[in-house]
Amino acid sequence: MSPNHQPPCTITPAIVTLVATIGESVGQLSVRLEAVRDLRLRRINRIRSIHASLAIEGNTLSEAQITAILDGKRVVAPPREILEARNALKAYEQLTAWQPASEADLLAAHRAMMAGLVEDAGTWRARGVGVMAGDTVIHVAPQADRVPHLMRTLLRWLADTALHPLVAGAIFHYEFEFIHPFSDGNGRMGRLWQTLILTRWNPLFADIPVESLVHEHQAAYYQAIRASTQQADSAPFVEFMLSRILEAITSAGPQVAPQVTPQVARLLQAMQGDMSREALQDALALKDRKSFRERYLKPALAHGLIEMSIPDKPNSRLQQYRLTEQGRHWQRQKDS
Repeated sequence: MSPNHQPPCTITPAIVTLVATIGESVGQLSVRLEAVRDLRLRRINRIRSIHASLAIEGNTLSEAQITAILDGKRVVAPPREILEARNALKAYEQLTAWQPASEADLLAAHRAMMAGLVEDAGTWRARGVGVMAGDTVIHVAPQADRVPHLMRTLLRWLADTALHPLVAGAIFHYEFEFIHPFSDGNGRMGRLWQTLILTRWNPLFADIPVESLVHEHQAAYYQAIRASTQQADSAPFVEFMLSRILEAITSAGPQVAPQVTPQVARLLQAMQGDMSREALQDALALKDRKSFRERYLKPALAHGLIEMSIPDKPNSRLQQYRLTEQGRHWQRQKDS
């Protein structure tokens, strides 16, 4: 990679449209958040970001547990997962102090994120690594002795590029994951650094939970990385990330939890991932199928709080139900 290397990315019509739409949406969100000055909302979104970024890496702590850690309360959970959460909270608190193109700041951020978790926190890796999607190796990273040069070249490009920060941030994120510069923590660091790049463009991004939308589309996240690697062009990953950013902005503004009946509230509180009708009835300890359908299921569907996994076949024996974004928002409002 030469000092003037330009990471390959085709600026597709979809990328151009997404950048324009995000720019308009950010402006609208700025007005809404300025009107309410909702510090509680910002805190909730920050916790959602940290929870999602850690969950992608296998951390099982809930948003409620991470909130408890932030408040200094005792949490019963694996010590390593608690330490991961504490480190991430500290790293995100320092976000605005770092410069995106600074090698020293990037290493300091990794030191904060991975302190006590790996022996080489804050230093480039000294061995080979691969990018995993579950149990599948989707990418073998460049040799360790090339990492310092590759990262310095990438950071120099970031400092000099004229590309819009929305595009540059996503390209950097992909190239960072391709290089995989650390022995561990590359995923959470790539997401953190893209958030930093976006925050330097607009401070609102410090409190917009982009990571939570990446978590909800985790399989597509890895597929976008794989597609970009196969094509030697980061456009698929850039399109994916811009779509998630737009989705995050749309869901980040102040909203009012919908008013629901006690029955629907019980149903929403019982929802965990995709669940069949039988599983839901069991979770609610309900025997009467008709009563469950009329008082619980149908109203929740009508209000857009849950959705079918097979909407075109409502009576399928394989049918399952899951929360919509509105339903997840209701859950978060009740848990906070």
